[in-house]
Amino acid sequence: MDHQVTMPRAGEKILLDHVAVSFRRPRSKTSVEAVGDVSLRVDDQRFVALVGPSGCGKTTLLRVVNGLVKPDRGRVLVSGKPPRPGPEMAFVFQSFRLIPWTTVRANVAFPMQMAGMGRAERTERANRYLELVGLSRFAEAYPGELSGGMKQRVALARALAAEPDILLMDEPFASIDAQTRELMQVELTRLWSLRRSVVLFVTHSVDEAIFLADEIVLMSPRPGRILEVIEVGLPRPRWEYDVRSEPRFIELRSYLWNRIRSLVTSDPTSDFYGRGDGALLTTAAAG
Repeated sequence: MDHQVTMPRAGEKILLDHVAVSFRRPRSKTSVEAVGDVSLRVDDQRFVALVGPSGCGKTTLLRVVNGLVKPDRGRVLVSGKPPRPGPEMAFVFQSFRLIPWTTVRANVAFPMQMAGMGRAERTERANRYLELVGLSRFAEAYPGELSGGMKQRVALARALAAEPDILLMDEPFASIDAQTRELMQVELTRLWSLRRSVVLFVTHSVDEAIFLADEIVLMSPRPGRILEVIEVGLPRPRWEYDVRSEPRFIELRSYLWNRIRSLVTSDPTSDFYGRGDGALLTTAAAG
């Protein structure tokens, strides 16, 4: 991955070239620069995590890649073309966004139905992905009957069943308990290993980023800029050994946490500005 971009290159799925995004404040003539001069390349079959202080533009970049937000400046290419929402890209949100009045199977099949896939094919594929996430027995259940972790597995199955080239994930495990979150991390990496589509994954958890990603993009406080791109360099599959005890994991966690803590405490707009005691910052910067 290269964050000083000039020209597209072979094998590249996502290109952000000097992208900047601003938003107008409600009831105001002033605007806020969310992202400033971001350049990034993401190659095929790469799992990339975006980390940084709250409000640094991580989610905005996902929306730019998806075509939901148009940049004020710069160039965006996805598979060599300007981005637009479509079946080749799937978005998994922090909230589950399931349709409450229809079944689990129908929720998973819904994007394929919107894409015009025939009933038999989309039902077969929905069933296959429900089996992969361990929810075959709940295919006829409704979202209100499921736990939070089960709902997130449905959302994951729905995104993966479309078999997208690019999977955009915006803190998808933030709203579930810690134990289920770790299980979902393993589930995601296991499923990703079957197809190895490109993943852009936003998280505030340094541990989660290291466990999941091939590369970690560290962003600055708003307006978000890329400060560093780090190769994780830990062997896969990471669920087959105690990856958190590996020296490389410990080294990366310490380095990233200290960088984020420094960014937060030195940002005049942060509630933690000037506070050097990291004990107060765990939730705000790395949790």
